[in-house]
Amino acid sequence: MQGFNRTTVVTQFILVGFSSLEELQVLLFVIFLLLYLTILMANAIIMTVICFSRTLHTPMYGFLFILSFSESCYTFVIIPQLLVHLLSATKTISFIACATQLFFFLGFACTNCFLIAVMGYDRYVAICHPLRYTLIMSKRLGLGLVSLSTVTGFFIALVATNLICGMHFCGPNRVNHYFCDMAPVIKLACTDTHVKELALFSLSILVIMMPFLLILVSYGFIVNTILKIPSAEGKRKAFATCASHLTVVFVHYGCASIIYLRPKSKSASDKDQLVAVTYTVVTPLLNPLVYSLRNKEVKTALKRVLGMPVATK
Repeated sequence: MQGFNRTTVVTQFILVGFSSLEELQVLLFVIFLLLYLTILMANAIIMTVICFSRTLHTPMYGFLFILSFSESCYTFVIIPQLLVHLLSATKTISFIACATQLFFFLGFACTNCFLIAVMGYDRYVAICHPLRYTLIMSKRLGLGLVSLSTVTGFFIALVATNLICGMHFCGPNRVNHYFCDMAPVIKLACTDTHVKELALFSLSILVIMMPFLLILVSYGFIVNTILKIPSAEGKRKAFATCASHLTVVFVHYGCASIIYLRPKSKSASDKDQLVAVTYTVVTPLLNPLVYSLRNKEVKTALKRVLGMPVATK
């Protein structure tokens, strides 16, 4: 990292995490292990079904494939280390390892925010311009949007990580979290951080609010188009195609806003950890479950991949 401060005294951090629940460490280990395996399996199933089902070879499911892969990498950055620390007496992490975890966590998190917005644009084109959908959402545009989301996400992560690693840490070194997130690490800095915190807050607005506002605008046009559909069945089907995406949108951006877009608070650390569990564990699990349980095309494709009988009209 270019922003690494060579005068830094602290060479490692202690991730306090769930230390206050010492008697529940083994139980928490089992719970998080099961959740992690479920996340990996569920996202792997989604990606496998999309790969092997020709009916799902569309831009929408291509974006879902990339999102599932990104979510799997996102949890890999955090949960394995959490599992080790739950069974370990020492919960230390080196400064470099902490910076690396922060970079990849922010990179995948930002990428996911942009990918979900891209999926919202895809729904807008599919419903508002159905006759031109294949022309507008070409393979070239799809790859371009995914590449732009990834490059932008990791560039913002690099900027944020350099801002934080450029701070002076001289102690204490106890991070009140179970992984290296921005706010808990910044609290340990020995120098004035107001300017850098303002810069990081501006980046958070860019990453969270801009995609969310674009999604709201897209769905404004979508709702307007759906209301013009004459048949009730047509309206129901149109809304059904958006239900899965909207569920993910509100959970993902809602949790991110609670952590990164609220006024600074010194007493919110414990609550932050509970919310963090939602967006680091529950959300990656929610995506494949929502898209498999609420999406008829995915359920049908899954049955075909598994060799189960599929009802046909």
